[in-house]
Amino acid sequence: MSYRNILHLLGGLLVAVAIAMIPAAGVGFVEGLGPAWLLGMAIPGLTGLVLWFATPRSGELNAREALTIVGLAWIAIVLAGAIPFLTTNVATDVAGAVFESVSGFTTTGATIYPVIEELPDSILLWRSLSHWIGGMGIIVLGVAILPLLGVGGAQLFFAEAPGITTDRIRPRIATTARLLWGVYVGLTAVLIVAYLLLGMSPFDAVNHAMSALATGGFSTRTASMGYYSAPIQWVTIIFMFFAGVNFTLHYRALTGRPLALLRNAEFKWYLLSCVLFSAACFVVLGYTYGTWTLEVARDSIFSVVSIHSTTGFGTADFATWPVLLQSFLLALMFVGGMGGSTGGGFKMIRGAVVAQHVFGEIRKVLHPRAVIVTRVGGQPIRSDLVLKVLAFLAMYMGTHAIGTAVLAALGSDLVTALSASLAALSSIGPGLGEVGPAGNYSGMSSAALVVLSVLMLLGRLEFYTLLVLLIPSTWTRGHRTPRPKLTAVRRKFRGWKGEADPLSSWPPFRE
Repeated sequence: MSYRNILHLLGGLLVAVAIAMIPAAGVGFVEGLGPAWLLGMAIPGLTGLVLWFATPRSGELNAREALTIVGLAWIAIVLAGAIPFLTTNVATDVAGAVFESVSGFTTTGATIYPVIEELPDSILLWRSLSHWIGGMGIIVLGVAILPLLGVGGAQLFFAEAPGITTDRIRPRIATTARLLWGVYVGLTAVLIVAYLLLGMSPFDAVNHAMSALATGGFSTRTASMGYYSAPIQWVTIIFMFFAGVNFTLHYRALTGRPLALLRNAEFKWYLLSCVLFSAACFVVLGYTYGTWTLEVARDSIFSVVSIHSTTGFGTADFATWPVLLQSFLLALMFVGGMGGSTGGGFKMIRGAVVAQHVFGEIRKVLHPRAVIVTRVGGQPIRSDLVLKVLAFLAMYMGTHAIGTAVLAALGSDLVTALSASLAALSSIGPGLGEVGPAGNYSGMSSAALVVLSVLMLLGRLEFYTLLVLLIPSTWTRGHRTPRPKLTAVRRKFRGWKGEADPLSSWPPFRE
């Protein structure tokens, strides 16, 4: 473990966060909040510069250092992102500022502010920027520029990228990161233009486009997307859906292989689940309200796609819908988007692996001697990957249960605790009960906000990158393992006949 490498790269990332604050700081100067934003930028910026120059890089990263940097980087970045909320006095305590920052960078979209319009425009822009940066992963953004810094980025990319495996579009990992960000930036620009053409103000268009492509959910309006016209909501549905799709598939589709989407099994399941759940919501809502209007259909589709992609935008208060539909949406909160997308949740591909494995186990009951291989989309899945997915499922459900219990112990009712824990873990934002689409997290205690912040980080980094920081061996330096004294043992075998001395091939101990 090279602590110099870790601190060096952390310093560079803190400087990057300070630079990312420049657009919001520019708006802040117009609003009269210039000194507050200068202080907010100076703290992470100067800290990063000190770390960068005081710890010159030495050698390449190993796997342990890469995992450590990813975990520590996210912690450092969300803490740095919380500073503007404190310097501008829009947050009254550290827990609330950190919660808002974590919610932004993890693209969760949960907020402690009951009236969004009361926030300064600079803070609104910073919230959306944190969404947009965290959408594809600030570590992946760092990988795109790491060649300029002289640091190899493959380990970092694979440590942070979501999903079971990372589909490398090009052999060089930095090229892959740039291509993914190119697609990301391009789709964001297209959505901004679409919003402008539909009558949204430039400020709102930029904020909502960044939030939608990051599957974040932060809005400049308390009513979220319900504030805007029906055409704007339909366009948002389309882009939320595609934001939940693996971005490597977008790249392949945009480079002359549009059938790559339709041939992908995970995309088919994602599309099918959106269609089926939207239809179910429309039928149940139509029967409940006694009307089958286009508005009911739009609210049904919008809510399903928003929750399934883990965006969290809202046009209707689904907390008032029939319990059956609320259970449907809770299931979609758990599943989330596709692997390799900006969405959170358990991921469709993992759900497919678990489902196929369960079906295989049922078949083994009928045919005990059969050799049944878990397949997804016709492709066999290695048994070790299946075990990893099952372990991840156990970790996901266990963490959700613990989060629910802790929130309930801190005073939340069961529905609020259960949905808030799941919404934080899956990067959704709105839940049910007090934290439904019409509510917010302002009623949560500081302790509950800290718990939710931890859940958001665990869900965004998919557990392992943060949990590895708690293992003592992560931080210990390599040491020489003493060899056993073999002299007395060999004396026992003095006079060994017929074969070579059994200890002559004693396996070497790790140095």
